[in-house]
Formats: sequence, C-alpha cells, structure tokens
Amino acid sequence: MADWKDKLPEAARAYLEGHRLDEVECIISDLPGIARGKAMPATKFAKTKHSYLPNSIFYQTITGGYADEAENEEKGYTEPDMILKPDFSTAAAAPWTGDWTLQIIHDLTNREGKPIQVSPRNVLKRVVELYRKKGWTPVVAPELEFYLVARNTDPTKPIEPPMGRTGRRAAGRQAYSMSAVDEYGPVIDDIYDFAEAQGLEIDGITQEGGAGQVEINLQHGDPVKLADEVFYFKRLIREAALRHDCFATFMAKPIEGEPGSAMHIHHSVLDQDGNNIFSGPQGGETDAFFHFIAGMQDHLPSVIPLLAPYVNSFRRYVKDQSAPINLEWARDNRTAGIRIPLGGPKSRRVENRLAGMDCNPYLGIAASLACGYLGLIEGKRPDASVKGDASEREEAIPRDLHSALEVFEAATDMHEVLGPRFCRVYRIVKRAEINEFLQVISPWEREHLLLNV
Repeated sequence: MADWKDKLPEAARAYLEGHRLDEVECIISDLPGIARGKAMPATKFAKTKHSYLPNSIFYQTITGGYADEAENEEKGYTEPDMILKPDFSTAAAAPWTGDWTLQIIHDLTNREGKPIQVSPRNVLKRVVELYRKKGWTPVVAPELEFYLVARNTDPTKPIEPPMGRTGRRAAGRQAYSMSAVDEYGPVIDDIYDFAEAQGLEIDGITQEGGAGQVEINLQHGDPVKLADEVFYFKRLIREAALRHDCFATFMAKPIEGEPGSAMHIHHSVLDQDGNNIFSGPQGGETDAFFHFIAGMQDHLPSVIPLLAPYVNSFRRYVKDQSAPINLEWARDNRTAGIRIPLGGPKSRRVENRLAGMDCNPYLGIAASLACGYLGLIEGKRPDASVKGDASEREEAIPRDLHSALEVFEAATDMHEVLGPRFCRVYRIVKRAEINEFLQVISPWEREHLLLNV
C-alpha cells in the first residue's frame, strides 16, 4: 500500500499537511455501534495488506458478555478471523489524540472474500444494493440528539445536567435558545473544530427541549456515507465533552423527567435520472411516495429492536414528549410517527421519528430504508393522513424490548431484506442482553418491594 496516502480524502490530507502521520486506527462498528479495531504505527500500516479481527466481536452484548447460542451455531466453532479492508474514502483525523492519527473505517469479509453478513455496515450496504437493483438511489438525512451531562462515575447516582458557564446547571424547556447553547459553548466549539478537521459538514446545531440536550443536523446524502458520519460524530462529540469535564451521552432516556434523544431519519429516493420519485413531473405526490409511507406503517413495528435496541430505549416512548408511539403519517406534524416536512417537490421526503439516538446508525438507517423498500415493492396505500394531535391515536409499536423481539422474529420478509443470518444473530444477542438486565435489582424494587410485599 505504498501509494495509499494518495487515496485519502482532501480533509485528511489537509490535516496531515506539514506533519508526519504517527498512527492509523483500523476500525469497524460492532452491533451496538462501538468502534472496534486496532491501532498501529503508520509505517506498519503502509506495509500491511489486511488486518484481522475475530468474528466473535459480533456475538458480544453491550456489557461485554457473549451470546453463546450465536457464537456456537456451527459445530466445531473456532472463532475465525474476519479480514479488514480499508475504505480510504472514510479516512478522517482523530484530532483529540496527542499525536497525528487517522481513523479509517474498514470493510469486513471472510477468507473467501464474501461480505460478513453480521457486520452493520454490510447490512446497510445490502439494503442500499436492493434499491439500486431497482434503479433507485436512496437518500437520507439524520438528525442527532444527545445530552451533555455532568461527569457520572457512580452508576447508582442519577445523571445530572452539566454546569454551564454561569455556574448554574443547564435547564430544560429551553428549546432553540441561543443562550442555552452558549452555556456550554466551549464544547460546541470543539465539536465544530473536530468536525472540520474530519471533513464532516454540520448543517446546524440547536438546543433541544431537555436540560443540556443538543441537536446536530447533517446534510442529506448517501446512506452509507451518512451512517459513517454519525458513527464518527458519536466519537468526536464524546471526546469534545471530555475536554470540558463533562460527558456526552446518546442514551435514549438518560434523565428522568426530561425528553429522550432521537435520531430522526429523513428519506427520499431518486430515479436513474436523479429525479425524486416521490414527486411527479408537475410536482404532485406520486404513487411511490404513498407506497413508501405504507411500507413504514406496515413494517416499522418489526424493526423496533433496531431502532430502540435497549431496555432504556423504551423509556423514550412517552406520550406528549416528542416521541411518537403511533404509526400515523401527517404533513408538518411532529406528533405523528411518520412526518412529511415542509418543502418543495424536489425535496419531498418522509421522516421516521421513531428511531432513538442509541441505535447503531448503520442498522437504524438500514431498518428504516428496508421498511420503505418493502413498501415500494408491495405497492400498498397508507392509511389516511392524520389531522391534529396524532398522540391521541392508538399506540402501534411494541412497548418493551421482549415484545419487540417477538415481532422482529416473526417478520420473515424483513429478514430477507436485512439478511437472515444477521437477523438471527441480532435476536440472540438482544435476548442475552435482556437476561443480563434481569439479573440487576433496581432502586425502585428495593424501595417499594423490599418491605411492602
């Protein structure tokens, strides 16, 4: 790979200009979306054709335990290696490190060169390829919500908002307040600086409704590229927060009584000529537009475990807290689970408001696109659009992870889109996490059950 530096994106080359590259981080996303991999000196990376990691990475739960059933599905399992191949288009700075370091996302194959089906990035690529085989190009734009919180080193204590520059803790119910954002301006400044060094474009930053809750909007584009960016953003936001003595968290519901954090996903689809298939020649709404919405209504319940992957995720689904639990669709209405934002024919799009920020971005986007894809293939019509407050409508999604996994397991049509092997392993890992959670006795149980039952 002697000429590998010639393949780097412009932002990576600019970051290294006048400096000697010290280290390269060869990274992948595991099922939760954690960056896994290995770091090596740049001189060794230049001589290395491939890197290797064991496939057991994808059998780990969020706690670091292993889902034995998934791991031992084959007789004589030997924990084989996966082959990591660098995708140089993803090379980006790691500006928070003490030396000159690049991160590079790698693709995963087996020894025969076939994609590892359980890899979240490969799952998303599989879904995008299904669109392309039909002559369609999916386009997405994610919105990232997260909390800046005070350092929490004792898991038994509640999470608190961070201390702002005024010496007071951040307050809730300050959505879109510029002064609220200024309270933790140094963190935001570092987020901007890190993003610029990595070549990541921010469309906007706003204060959300929770205490210390921030939203970052990204430009629309290719689903895999945008998922890569969300993957990178989660890491850089955490690093920016640590520089200023606070944590950044992407938990769906980190603070009791405050709104949860979502990853709203906007979708549109282009034809081979680059035209939005949701809009007709005269600018009207097309059959494809309604088919896509119908796919969302019919299939979103089956992918809730990918959009809400933890027991905590379901605490976000609270009525009247901007987290719809319905499958209604509506124009310019944030109480609906499926929203059609304002915009002209070229920018006509469908927004999925059910995904939590704790989801793996590759899997969340893949699942959302898979619902729309099935809708386009099935050609059904959605229910009538709702007028008024959709939160008064019937709850239409599973309300706990166990129930959601039962719906996911039965959705064989969705398995064919996402990949049967991935779906099997994901289900087993999530079942293992539920069992781990059930081993923990909560403060609520000790307070109300210890002496009263």
